[in-house]
Amino acid sequence: MEKMKIMTNRLDRGFYLYQEEFEKKAVEVLHSGWYVLGNEVKSFENEFAKYIGSKYCVGLASGLDSLWIAFRVLGIGAGDEVIVQGNAYIASVMGITINGAVPVFVEPDEYYNIDVDKIEEKISDKTRAILVVHLYGQASNMQPVMDIARKYNLKVVEDCAQSHGACFNGKMTGTFGDIGCFSFYPSKNLGAFGDAGAIVTDNERIADDIRVFRNYGSEKRYYNRIVGANSRLDELQAGLLRVRLSHIAELENDKKMICTRYLEELKNDQIQLPQIRKNATHIWHQFVIRLDKRQELIDYLAERGIDTMIHYPIPPHLSEAYQYLGMHRGDLPVTESYAETVLSIPLYNGMTREEQDYVIETINTFQ
Repeated sequence: MEKMKIMTNRLDRGFYLYQEEFEKKAVEVLHSGWYVLGNEVKSFENEFAKYIGSKYCVGLASGLDSLWIAFRVLGIGAGDEVIVQGNAYIASVMGITINGAVPVFVEPDEYYNIDVDKIEEKISDKTRAILVVHLYGQASNMQPVMDIARKYNLKVVEDCAQSHGACFNGKMTGTFGDIGCFSFYPSKNLGAFGDAGAIVTDNERIADDIRVFRNYGSEKRYYNRIVGANSRLDELQAGLLRVRLSHIAELENDKKMICTRYLEELKNDQIQLPQIRKNATHIWHQFVIRLDKRQELIDYLAERGIDTMIHYPIPPHLSEAYQYLGMHRGDLPVTESYAETVLSIPLYNGMTREEQDYVIETINTFQ
């Protein structure tokens, strides 16, 4: 095949799919004269809560803010322990440590999500919560997590930054635990055009507390109940997210069709394809393969114009930021093995059939 240039992700294609609607909404918001905590935010919160199947949604400035504010509002802080999978993105762990709490790492399972069989052995008298990260777009095995949480009276926070719309047993991620945390970073399946985030919950008190916290701790302007933060989803991003949300089924189906082709047509004995758990759905934030000769494949594809990305090359427990935890290479062998072998191949809305063909044929010829 003739050489092509294919990026790992292309955000412009997602824009062009609905360009007229995005531009109309942007101008509408600009003409409104109201740019912070207005009708677009309220409307998006209501629409997203309905889509997810939760009672309340509170828009925030980013996915990281949704995580650390969730733990803050739950009262989890210094001296408390939170169980989390070792192969999560570092922002998940930062949500814990920004509050002074301590992450306790559990190995992932073969689906890249938390290994529920390894949770109980990590519970101590300091454990206050479990943070479940639905990585790469696949729902985690939530029933055992919730059973353990009830048994030990633990809070459950779900990091759904990559799993908007993924389900376990027909129930959407973000609706199992006390709080579901979402990122709308531009590369997400439901992506904004800048930073944006939200939490969902069925607990009215939690929703109210987060609404107050996101706005300097103020319910009424200049009357501050607590020391809060400035973490508000802005009107422009909310409006643009409403446009994208109205097309979410089409966007998910588009990626699903691409990944179905990958699963059926990628045939290379050196490559391990992603697996889908029974009773779970995958919304394909990333299509992640594994192989021992990763760098060789990266170089091979790059020479042929195909970009790839590693999600993630350094697990949090080995990062410079978390050296103070005193963990070392070998402490989490499964996590570390994944970090050394996972590779995300090109996947984006608007990816052409020809681009898909080129990626598939090029990977299949790698030796």
